[in-house]
Amino acid sequence: MKPKPYVVAITGASGSIYGVRLVRVLAELGKEIALVISESGKTVIREELEIDLGDLRSPKLEKLFDTAVLSKISYYYHGDFTSPIASGSYPNEGMIIVPTSTTTLGRIAAGISQSLIERAAECMIKEGRKLVLVPRETPLSPIHLENMLKLSKIGVSIVAAMPGFYSGQKSIDEMVDFVVGKALDQIGVQHTLFQRWTGSREKVS
Repeated sequence: MKPKPYVVAITGASGSIYGVRLVRVLAELGKEIALVISESGKTVIREELEIDLGDLRSPKLEKLFDTAVLSKISYYYHGDFTSPIASGSYPNEGMIIVPTSTTTLGRIAAGISQSLIERAAECMIKEGRKLVLVPRETPLSPIHLENMLKLSKIGVSIVAAMPGFYSGQKSIDEMVDFVVGKALDQIGVQHTLFQRWTGSREKVS
């Protein structure tokens, strides 16, 4: 019997590199992944990573992931409401939407499921499973903040794409790994993507 998957969605906020990296890390850790990409997510991948996935009904995922990673992915089209993750009865380990567009976040907060991504998120909430949203937007409007607060109050984890620097992050890859690691922390996946804070390296007299 296959292990329960982690549902991962990539939507149309800037920061598609976070979603791609998270999928790779989960696969490297031996986790099964149910992956969904929105149309806007595809556009951002093309603009930011210069990779064209083509038709999302049958995307060219081999442009993003190697064979080992692809072997851990079950891909679902964002318009397919008959897929397993559209049902709360489908067993899974929770869901991470990374990056999360503010439009997707707003629909989830309002209980509007216009795509499989929002429907899967709705299932996480109603079934009491872990839902992690990684918004990448600035500045944040009162509407954005109110939607985040509404979701946070019912147990949704909001992991804003804000890299820390206390572990000595210097490269873009290290900053990406920090945010991805923080998202994985919220869903209970152990990793070594960044150095944990253990106190100041320098004693203050």
